[in-house]
Amino acid sequence: MKKAYLIILFLTAAFARVYADAAMEFASQDTAQVNLLNKQGFKSRMTDHDETIKKAEQALELAKKLNYINGMAEAYRVMGVGEAYANHEAKAIANYSYALSYFRKAGNTLGQAKVYNNIGNLYLTIDYDQSLDYLEKGLTIAQSLHDTKLIAYATLNIGNVYLRKKNFSLALEYYTKSQQLLTQLNDQANLTICLQNTGVIHYKLKQYDKAEEMLLKAHEQARLQDQNTTIGITDLTLSSIYIEKKDYDKARKFLDEGIAFAQVTKDEKLEADFSYNSYQLELHRKNYERAVAILHTIYERDSTLQKSTLSSDLTLMQQQHDQQEKQRESELIIERQKNDRVKFWWAVSGSGLLLIVIALLIGNVKRKAKTNFRLTELNSEVSRQKDNLDRINHHLEEIIDERTRDLQIKNKKLSEYSSYLSHQIRGPIATLKGLMNLEKEGLVDEKECISMMNKCVSDIDEKIIDMTDILHDPKRTSFQ
Repeated sequence: MKKAYLIILFLTAAFARVYADAAMEFASQDTAQVNLLNKQGFKSRMTDHDETIKKAEQALELAKKLNYINGMAEAYRVMGVGEAYANHEAKAIANYSYALSYFRKAGNTLGQAKVYNNIGNLYLTIDYDQSLDYLEKGLTIAQSLHDTKLIAYATLNIGNVYLRKKNFSLALEYYTKSQQLLTQLNDQANLTICLQNTGVIHYKLKQYDKAEEMLLKAHEQARLQDQNTTIGITDLTLSSIYIEKKDYDKARKFLDEGIAFAQVTKDEKLEADFSYNSYQLELHRKNYERAVAILHTIYERDSTLQKSTLSSDLTLMQQQHDQQEKQRESELIIERQKNDRVKFWWAVSGSGLLLIVIALLIGNVKRKAKTNFRLTELNSEVSRQKDNLDRINHHLEEIIDERTRDLQIKNKKLSEYSSYLSHQIRGPIATLKGLMNLEKEGLVDEKECISMMNKCVSDIDEKIIDMTDILHDPKRTSFQ
């Protein structure tokens, strides 16, 4: 019976193990796919932000099916990055908020730091102090985790804030720190951005030659790495430099190239900045008619952009509501699936435990019978040992009483002996001492003195012999 229970238990455990291993392998493959999609989306942020958003949406859909919290959080973060590069700040903030919430749920502090860095970067064009607050939060977490990459990104973005605040010395200090870390990491893409921003500082300080040198180098490196957004931003600053240097042909060249890249990346804000630089170029050339035409275009674009912004905000609110509903529905489905899995494993565990309990009960009954029999034997043995101990104790008590009486008698004799010495022996000894003093003073005849001394010694000897007899004769119990 016991063997049958053990076989059933073994088969149940083996089935559960196979099922669990298969499920784990399947989940592991899918979570790896989520991570890959997120990584691909983030990588394409500087060349095609639409691709970034698309990959992140695919990752999010798969992560929700798997209830992969970290994957969902990273998908929202990458979506936010894509929306930020598309200049859709409201959508970016919404996605970052979701990412932060899921990273907190997963206890992922590194993920939270990345989101803080992203939000700080987004606030760069809205509120400098708010931007610094988020960036410093991310930097603090990155430093506590000793994450060199995130520290480099955070210091780079903090430098960007100080650049916008026109605190150029502090901006350069942060760019230098970031450049050192990025060099260690061999992060060429962000090294290019760091170089480009340093060139912008020199442009702001009207150090046009140094700014031109750095920006041309950044432009070349960005081309090698297909950083379309960085190329466009660099073109914008270079066109401004050449307008100031009155090299209008080069300014026009970089303006045309920058506009093309802004259109490729669908960056409306950057395209608007190039329009303004085109206006500045025509104004410096004193081509006022062309300058006015560009201003008119800028005005129309801003009006259209304002309308589209209002429309997109309303659309975004609706999309957020729909997304929240979908998320709640998805969470309910995931929760039900999770509960079903829990119920299944509880059933398997309950069956296994029931078999174990039955086996244990059978074994316990047998052990109890053996134990009761053994206890009966032990009780009998204990009773026998107790009787023996009682007899031994009784005998010991008799011996102790007898020895106590003997000691009492001896103590009495010793007491009497002490008294006898005090009253009998000291008398003759005192007489001897007196005779010796008389003899010294010549008051007694020598022979008479010796005779009397012999008598005293004889008395002492007799009393000592008598005392010894009393001590060694049990029949004599007194010194009287």
